[in-house]
Amino acid sequence: SFASDNHAGMHPDVLAAFNQANVEHSGSYGLEDDWTQKAEDCFRTLFGEDVATHFVFSGTAANVLGMQTMTRPHNAILCADVSHLNADETGAPEAVTGCKLIPIPAEHGKINSSQIDRYLVDRGDMHRSQPKVVSITQASEYGTVYSIDEIRSIVEVAHAADTYVHMDGARIANAAAHLGVRMTEFTRDVGIDVLSFGGCKNGMAMGEAVVFFRPELAADFPYIRKQGLNLASKMRFITSQFIGLLTDDLWLRNGRRANAMATLLSNELADASGLEITHPVQANSVFAILPKAAIAKLQEEYDFYVWDPNTSEVRWMTAFDTQESDVKGFAGRIREVLASVL
Repeated sequence: SFASDNHAGMHPDVLAAFNQANVEHSGSYGLEDDWTQKAEDCFRTLFGEDVATHFVFSGTAANVLGMQTMTRPHNAILCADVSHLNADETGAPEAVTGCKLIPIPAEHGKINSSQIDRYLVDRGDMHRSQPKVVSITQASEYGTVYSIDEIRSIVEVAHAADTYVHMDGARIANAAAHLGVRMTEFTRDVGIDVLSFGGCKNGMAMGEAVVFFRPELAADFPYIRKQGLNLASKMRFITSQFIGLLTDDLWLRNGRRANAMATLLSNELADASGLEITHPVQANSVFAILPKAAIAKLQEEYDFYVWDPNTSEVRWMTAFDTQESDVKGFAGRIREVLASVL
């Protein structure tokens, strides 16, 4: 499958940690629970001693409930038009927070500081929703990665207007692998306020973390999480996975592997006739336009998504367990099919 990194199973080391949590009884809800305490320690090691980390079931919950801590219903949230927040959460951000989403046209999945600045000029006008959060996705829905300078510029503009910055890090491991820097350098060090830290797309079965770099913002999160239907009674089965993922930099090794396989696929198809790669390949996805007849033929054998039916753009995703032989076999078949339909 090249459809989604969600299609991959659990990494063996994550599964082993999960199984260890199943050996004996443990406290509920993350209270008096050694697994949850250790997972929180793992995040402190990764991001700093003063961060506050809470755990939820899904990426949508991490994004939406994280936003809810920073907003009131009269606020607005700025985000890329192609972001998961805007395009793939069934209106949950607006339904749960009451806030208005303002989608900003993205280039290769990313927005920039000059774009958000124009939405901050009417602050104080009682007739308009008041911007309170800017959300960026790292890596973006198109597999592109914000540079440190790009993030810093967005944060500076947002903070100058008394606006928080949220990072949707569903694929943050892939972004870190591409940037080749410490995780803190493109998150807390440049002023990100709240981070949704992904696990499901990187070797876990379920669970995401909401990381607060300003701990005061987390004060009400336990109540928001409970009211938001995301307090796990057997919390250890989420947090034990994070222990496995964050031990010995497994999260980063998984991200590097997935990225390398996407780069390999892109390289294998770089000169393929009848195919156009549409976005820079920086994380673990390849987007391409190819003839509809070729898409239909390939989907008889391989699982992947048509991203834009109007342009025949497809998305091919790689994961931590994608093999080089899988990629080369897929690329070879793409070439054969293209030759047969052109």
